[in-house]
Amino acid sequence: MKKIIFLTGLCIFPLLLFTGCATYYQKNQAFYQAFESGNIDNAEKIIEQSEKKVKPKDRLLYLLNRGVTTRMLGDYRESIKLFGEADHMIEDYSTNYGAEALALVTNPMATPYRAEDFEKVLIHFYQALNYIDLKQYDDALVECRRINLQLHAINDKYPDHKNRYQDDAFAQLLTGIIYDGLKDYNNAFISYRNAYNVYQNSYAKNFGLTAPEQLKHDLVRTAALIGFRQEQHQYEDEFGFQYQQADSIGSSAVFFWLNGLGPVKSEWSVNFTMVKGEGGWATFVNDEYGLSFPVFIGDLSSNEKSSLDDLRFIRVAMPRYSDRQPVYNEATLTTASGKSYPLEMAEDIDAIAHKTLHDRLLREMGEAILRLAVKKGIEAATTQKNDALGMLVSLANAVTEKADTRNWQTLPYEVGYTRVPLHNGENHLTLHFTPGNQAQTFNVNGQSGETRFITYHTLESSPPQP
Repeated sequence: MKKIIFLTGLCIFPLLLFTGCATYYQKNQAFYQAFESGNIDNAEKIIEQSEKKVKPKDRLLYLLNRGVTTRMLGDYRESIKLFGEADHMIEDYSTNYGAEALALVTNPMATPYRAEDFEKVLIHFYQALNYIDLKQYDDALVECRRINLQLHAINDKYPDHKNRYQDDAFAQLLTGIIYDGLKDYNNAFISYRNAYNVYQNSYAKNFGLTAPEQLKHDLVRTAALIGFRQEQHQYEDEFGFQYQQADSIGSSAVFFWLNGLGPVKSEWSVNFTMVKGEGGWATFVNDEYGLSFPVFIGDLSSNEKSSLDDLRFIRVAMPRYSDRQPVYNEATLTTASGKSYPLEMAEDIDAIAHKTLHDRLLREMGEAILRLAVKKGIEAATTQKNDALGMLVSLANAVTEKADTRNWQTLPYEVGYTRVPLHNGENHLTLHFTPGNQAQTFNVNGQSGETRFITYHTLESSPPQP
């Protein structure tokens, strides 16, 4: 009997080592501390040196984080390469059946990280910015279009509980800005109109974000430039302002403000009561959160069914997001002449992250409960045969039932933007932050008819809040 327990212990001990208790954030603290403090050179050095130690199941996160650091250091081509590999990994992931089987008796951390749905499409946002900085505008437009194409493909796979994040307004807005800069005002108008519709019909309801004022002005201006008088007057009446010929821009700077840091995943637990029903079904209920999930157990063996007879309560470990609130909640660009242009939020990544995770958990809660039921059934059946062995299995179950706390943690909390007219020659722009008196100066060369693009990321944020 001791021999059997010893061999089983050998089987379980690697699982204890494999799962661990630290979150992904804690395990990679050196990199994140360097990144969050703004020491991007050191962060890039740390993550580059860690490549050989990165497990295959975590390589996607390595690529996403390095894609950000290389971009922030101005190595746009390397960033494109890294994000391109990440995108291919997401597209080409074949199911790792061994890892999936292990997840049924351990947890999702055993499987390769496949990215949350919103993370998959934000790769293309960064790729678009990279191509813009390289002045490869056609490639940037391709990346913008891929955002909504991929969102539609993702949601087509979900017959029930589709994501509320089904269209990206900022992708349409960015597409319009690029076309605008290329003087393709017809396509710019179409993209601006699409963006406005998504803001008003989806973002306002799901993420509490309405169309920026700058978008409204650009929508009216491009309608006027292509002679769409009916649409121009319709939007003028709706927005409450009239188009002025002076609104036609010559040279301008479009400024993108990436503010703060996105949320970090942590773990929370939900206790369910099991209520057996008829026809081989059982329902797991949590009254506190108003949750109810039916699970079919009719195809279990008689021994497995009997092992669930005494199962009344079950704890399910699930991921949740802990916010990192940005230090700055407002920013304004000021010209040398003293004219100010506020930056308006165009993408609330934090809100999108929360809603997307919530929608996924609604789809996957049944799978998590099944995983727990299998583990508890094994524990109960083993205890009946051998108390010591049952205790060992129970210990393994307690340790291995962990939520997947991996996520892309170098994303911004939100993205704001504005458009500033430029005169020919050198332009001095100052970015002021609120609260506080911090400021950053930019020198931009204005040339007649050209659009300049500037991206700036303020990293200052609070620690993750439970």
